[in-house]
Amino acid sequence: MATTKVLSDLNAMVWKIEVAAGQQVSAGDTLIVLEAMKMEIPVTAPHGGVVSAILVAEKQMVAEGEALAVLDG
Repeated sequence: MATTKVLSDLNAMVWKIEVAAGQQVSAGDTLIVLEAMKMEIPVTAPHGGVVSAILVAEKQMVAEGEALAVLDG
C-alpha cells in the first residue's frame, strides 16, 4: 500500500479541515481548504485511500510544499 503526502501548492492559511484521520476518501475529494488573498483553495485527494494523518490545524499558516496530510492507498 502506497503512502502519499498531500502538499500545499502555495503559502496560505488552513481555513477548514474537511476530513479526519481514518476516513476513507476517493480521488478528487476535498481534504483541506486553504485561504490566500481572500480566495478559498481546495486541496484534493490525488487518489482514493484512507487518511492516515492530518498534519496541520485550522488557522495555521503553511508554506508552499509543506505536507498537509498523509494518505494511504
